[in-house]
Amino acid sequence: MALTGIQIFKLLPKTNCKECGVPTCLAFAMNLASSKAELDQCPYVSDEARAELAEASAPPIRPVILGKGVRKATVGGETVLYRHEKTFFNPTVFAGLMTSDTPAGDVEKKLKVWNAIQYERVGLNLRPEMVALKDVNGDKAAFAALAKMIAETSEFNLVLMSEDAGVMQAGVEACGFKRPLIYAATEANVDAFGKIAKDNELPLAVKADSIDGIIALTEKLTAMGLKDLVLDSGARELKQALADQVGLRRAALKDGNRSVGFPTIVFPCEMASNIDMEALIAAMFVSKYGGIVVLSDLTTEVMFPLLLERLNIFTDPQRPMTVTEGIFEIGNPDENSPVLVTTNFALTYFIVSGEIEASRVPAWLLIKDSEGLSVLTAWAAGKFGGDDVGTFIKKSGIMDKVKHKEVIIPGYAAAIAGDVEEELSGWTVVVGPREAAHIPGFLKARQ
Repeated sequence: MALTGIQIFKLLPKTNCKECGVPTCLAFAMNLASSKAELDQCPYVSDEARAELAEASAPPIRPVILGKGVRKATVGGETVLYRHEKTFFNPTVFAGLMTSDTPAGDVEKKLKVWNAIQYERVGLNLRPEMVALKDVNGDKAAFAALAKMIAETSEFNLVLMSEDAGVMQAGVEACGFKRPLIYAATEANVDAFGKIAKDNELPLAVKADSIDGIIALTEKLTAMGLKDLVLDSGARELKQALADQVGLRRAALKDGNRSVGFPTIVFPCEMASNIDMEALIAAMFVSKYGGIVVLSDLTTEVMFPLLLERLNIFTDPQRPMTVTEGIFEIGNPDENSPVLVTTNFALTYFIVSGEIEASRVPAWLLIKDSEGLSVLTAWAAGKFGGDDVGTFIKKSGIMDKVKHKEVIIPGYAAAIAGDVEEELSGWTVVVGPREAAHIPGFLKARQ
């Protein structure tokens, strides 16, 4: 549970040294309580107080880091049941399933296909992150060999799946450098799997046939000193699996039950008989509340909509996606290339820049900070006014890059043309199309 400002103040040194940037320790405590400051800004807080504050302010669902490298991901760390209450923080991780009896050649081909599943969207690289390697025959050597191959020849991180501690130990020795998730500690093997996870400092999944069973296992493992746990309620029937996801989240957030305050792993691959139904089930778990979703295969037609859904669900609804204010070169523009200006709403930028690229007319695109609002909304809110746009253009540095004195503004902001011209003495303001789709024809007609 989050501490109040007064509770935090009691743990601070009360020196009023001002080195944190505010006049008093009480003011600093209030800033901490409202997430406007970081504890590290106080140079005199004691180690005991730091530990107590860290424990008290930790999210009810522990964040767990999975893997290493470019596809490293964090799951958990959530604080709300519903996205609109605040936001969801750490996106669901997608994993494709492989079995330990798969020939190495087939694994190589599949990894190549899976690695190609990457999409650029509003400046982000959307892609799956993990491979779940499942032991199917108890062959330590085969399991370790494939784990090593996946870890060394691909960007993917791993979920190692086996009920045999010997097989798991072999897998960990082969790919431990990639920080794999060990799946899964059960009532039968909890001591052995707990030891492997602790000795190698790896995250450990916990599997039981009920939430009560999970609590018994997590309490035993945390008593052993393990903190990075992932939960599997064991349910493979859709209705029960969903009920378990909701129950675990509510118990952690509403009841403050730390024994279930961990991210979850779900298996649509074990709940459906075909990939299409897997996709539907996976889509449900992206929003309710799967930390890791394991699919029997990673295909374009399944992953593209799931990755877009994940992007939408895990985008902060209170904070528009933006791009940095400044000058963007599209198609190697020169001193005679046209200059366009628009807002820094990410979707606006990528649509407009995409249409300029499609025109094959090199251009300078000026992006003005509008607090993430689209053109029409920014204009209506006074964030894209003529005076502001004119001042921005003068300060942007574009005048040092072009010989001409002409700027193209969005059609929806035509009303600011006069004010921009007043601010930019000697410049001509051209009103461009209202719709981005008309930009290619507009630019070509002006050549």
